[in-house]
Amino acid sequence: MREISLDRLRTLVEIVERGSFAAASRRLNLAPPTVSLHITELEDRVGATLLTRKRGQVRPTAIGESLVEHARRLLSETERALEDVQRQALGLAGRVRLGASTGAIAHLLPQALADLGEAHPGIDVQVVVLTSQETLARLASGALDIGLVALPQPTDGGLTITPWRRDPVMAFLPAQWHSPAEITPAWLAAQALILNDASTRLQRLTAEWFAAAGEHPRPRIELNYNDAIRSLVAAGYGAALLPSEDGAQPADGRITMRPLSPPLWRQLGIAHRTGEIEPTTQHVLDALWQLKQE
Repeated sequence: MREISLDRLRTLVEIVERGSFAAASRRLNLAPPTVSLHITELEDRVGATLLTRKRGQVRPTAIGESLVEHARRLLSETERALEDVQRQALGLAGRVRLGASTGAIAHLLPQALADLGEAHPGIDVQVVVLTSQETLARLASGALDIGLVALPQPTDGGLTITPWRRDPVMAFLPAQWHSPAEITPAWLAAQALILNDASTRLQRLTAEWFAAAGEHPRPRIELNYNDAIRSLVAAGYGAALLPSEDGAQPADGRITMRPLSPPLWRQLGIAHRTGEIEPTTQHVLDALWQLKQE
């Protein structure tokens, strides 16, 4: 079955609105025989007469009027679709899909998204909570546009991963605990611990920090949601090792934060697919780079 061309529908609408083939020909900058051919092709496709001439005026038949109504809607929707796509091509609007951990989403993304919203209000960033491994897998499959991932990560020919931030890992302790000014692996290993689970890069970092001092503690609980871990620390259930993006004490007075000795750092990178970057994605990347720490 042959498709109906939008050009043919546009010709039909112009003839009806202007009342003649000649006026439509001038408006569309088409030769008169081409305009007549468009209508002939439409009538052949529909199987009915679409236009009649009465007293020098071209008018639609009942079937023609019905088709004109549908054609106007189709042409209007097409114009809106093209405008939307053009705005996306210019980076003025569009959707960007971003994957990150709960910690990055809670403590780093809000400022970046606020800055982006002021400069580019038409860009919608859809955020998904994922581990670094899940983020990289979805980037590779095309299901995400940007990822915030813990470093280091294995290199992949299809992805670009660039170091972004380096934040200290701190000890988060129940405020009622009597703790030293700096927390060592030996002291912390003797406490009840709430640590990230094995699906996270942070778990490997903290395990290496303990192991370097000959400690191999077993945590009381393992989770991969930092906000849940903080809540358990506040309840006095145990101590945790978590990144601190700003170094300030937690707002919850039930938690005390202490530096580690030796220090431990969590590094994050920005990942995206290698190759040409769409303008909307680039605007989000620019907003994220504003939060980069030197």
